[in-house]
Amino acid sequence: MSGQVALVTGSSRGIGLATAVALAREGFSIAVNGPVDDDELRAAVAKVAAEGVKVIAAPFDVTELSAHDTVLARIEEALGPLTTLVNNAGVGVMQRGDPLDATEASYDRCLSVNTKAPFFLTQAFARRLVARDRDPALFHAIVNVTSSNAVAVAEPRGEYCVSKAAAAMSSKLWAVRLGRENIAVYDVQPGLIATEMTAPVIAQYEERAKAGLTLFPRVGQPEDMGGIIASLASGKLPYTTGQAISADAGMLVSRF
Repeated sequence: MSGQVALVTGSSRGIGLATAVALAREGFSIAVNGPVDDDELRAAVAKVAAEGVKVIAAPFDVTELSAHDTVLARIEEALGPLTTLVNNAGVGVMQRGDPLDATEASYDRCLSVNTKAPFFLTQAFARRLVARDRDPALFHAIVNVTSSNAVAVAEPRGEYCVSKAAAAMSSKLWAVRLGRENIAVYDVQPGLIATEMTAPVIAQYEERAKAGLTLFPRVGQPEDMGGIIASLASGKLPYTTGQAISADAGMLVSRF
């Protein structure tokens, strides 16, 4: 995929890092993002670079909206014109519990990182693409990583669910607006995935998966999500846009 250039937010670990590696294996040049320039981000850059592609670190806080244009310009100066944006950076609730006890601080944090930041980063990214002539041989796409909780309620994480539901609607909005610009937009909705974010509860979910919560009796791995996202971003599902991909091993399939 020579000429494909991707920014993957939240890619210093977890699903984001697995996605960056998967895209690198497809030949993408990659901007690896974390909130700060630290050892974790540098290790992620080294891991992606081992795939033999051009890679840079792009440390920035996605909630700093005023930095978006500057960061995108810096990435393009180093790697060439961007073709791909993966909005993966996200946070969970500050404390699980009864929605009656949810705090404004936790709600605002979820909405700021999970909803507002990707909306405006997508806007900045899309404006750049729309304003220039693009190589028609290259596939241009935005992939938003939301959650099964965009559609299925998890009562102890109410504010997270709300933020992901809004992000899922943003995916549809941008698919409608950007279709006429030949930019595809997808919404990947992971289910039970073993990441740093889910580490405190993943063991119990592993048991529930084996007991039938998911149709495949296992929890997912970041590499599963990376493969899905890389396939979408590479145009391997041609003539599609606006889809929500339930990457949940069939967890949300209606059953009796």
